[in-house]
Amino acid sequence: MAKGMGRRPKVDLDSGVEDSTPLILEWLGEQGVGAMIRVDAERMRDGQPAWTFAASGGPLDGGMRADGASVAECMSRALLRLREAGLAVPF
Repeated sequence: MAKGMGRRPKVDLDSGVEDSTPLILEWLGEQGVGAMIRVDAERMRDGQPAWTFAASGGPLDGGMRADGASVAECMSRALLRLREAGLAVPF
């Protein structure tokens, strides 16, 4: 996919990624990447995407962030971005 074309890969909300999130976080830590996932109650009340994944360090060139309305959406977006950054996350 060409960068800057305004197209985004589709996230797979039925992949079960939310069940594997702790394993993904552990694997990232083993790679030297600090990562977290959080929910923001205020954004949830406002109807905005309340889940945030953030990661930095290790082989990542700078930090990265992914947001979503659910854990599945957030982590699916995070996996896409991690793979774009060159991390072959085993999920």
